[in-house]
Amino acid sequence: MVIHPAAIRKFQLELLSWFDSHARDLPWRRTDDPYHIWVSEIMLQQTRVTAVLDYYARFLTLFPSVAALAIAEEPAVLAAWSGLGYYRRAKLMHQAARVVIEDHQGTLPRTAEQLRRLPGIGAYTSSAIASIAFGQPAAAVDGNVERVLLRVFSGEAQPSPKSLSHRAATLLDTQRPGDFNQAMMELGATVCRPQRPLCLHCPVQPFCATRGEHRAAPPKKMRTRQIAYALLRRERTAATQVLLQQRPLSASLMPGMWELPEVSAEEGDEQRVELTVRHAITVTNYQVRVLRFSPREAAHRWAVRESPRQWTDISELSRLPLTGLARKVLRRLQIMPQEVR
Repeated sequence: MVIHPAAIRKFQLELLSWFDSHARDLPWRRTDDPYHIWVSEIMLQQTRVTAVLDYYARFLTLFPSVAALAIAEEPAVLAAWSGLGYYRRAKLMHQAARVVIEDHQGTLPRTAEQLRRLPGIGAYTSSAIASIAFGQPAAAVDGNVERVLLRVFSGEAQPSPKSLSHRAATLLDTQRPGDFNQAMMELGATVCRPQRPLCLHCPVQPFCATRGEHRAAPPKKMRTRQIAYALLRRERTAATQVLLQQRPLSASLMPGMWELPEVSAEEGDEQRVELTVRHAITVTNYQVRVLRFSPREAAHRWAVRESPRQWTDISELSRLPLTGLARKVLRRLQIMPQEVR
């Protein structure tokens, strides 16, 4: 589908006018600091805006600059990220900060091509940072933008990334590229939704080829897994301690993070249940039981996997890189304090 240049310009003006009036007031939209924008874009990958808001503010308090992030120890970075998920993002951003300090004199590169050479920055993120922070004419295509493009340009259900990038570049307003990219994302997130899009509120509805939902690939089927963890506490003179176990550094998910020790399930465990909780990670729904044990009782129940275990003062838990599930469990059991919002 080919759109006439005059129609493209009208599309740009209508979308930007809507964005100027309806954009959500988000903290990363109140700054022109490239580092802050970079942090927000990494956090927002595959994560809801509402989940990012608190993490963004706390992270920048702990690591207010590229230099501060670069000199931090990885466990401290992961601890600040704990609960946000997809921890590889934090690891790679930490690595990239060190590259910026060592190879770029502490200044984030300005172009999408240069940004893409940094660890953890791909096609979308490089274009988003370059356009928003530096005004570079780079079209950014995330899931929300892809959905808008699929509905504006009718055609194949699963176009190639190259095709989507070309379509996005065709629409991009090069005078306000950062605002335009954010407007496309905002439209996809709030109006052009996956199900039940709010077409009557869409500022560019006349340009839409589908006027509603479009055919999409079916979502991945979620698996279910049952898992049991041991809760062991002990009192020391000045503190209460809880036993934690570190995930193997070779693990595909959350390597090196800390969690409650996993135990094998047995009959009669119902009498030990301290908490049951559901937790989703990527394509797996975990049905979790937390079982209370004394140290002596748990000795023969450890799972086959051998990993380091340590007793930790509950006052130190917030400083450890805990898995999101461990953090959820410890907070629900009121062992770890709830976050202040």
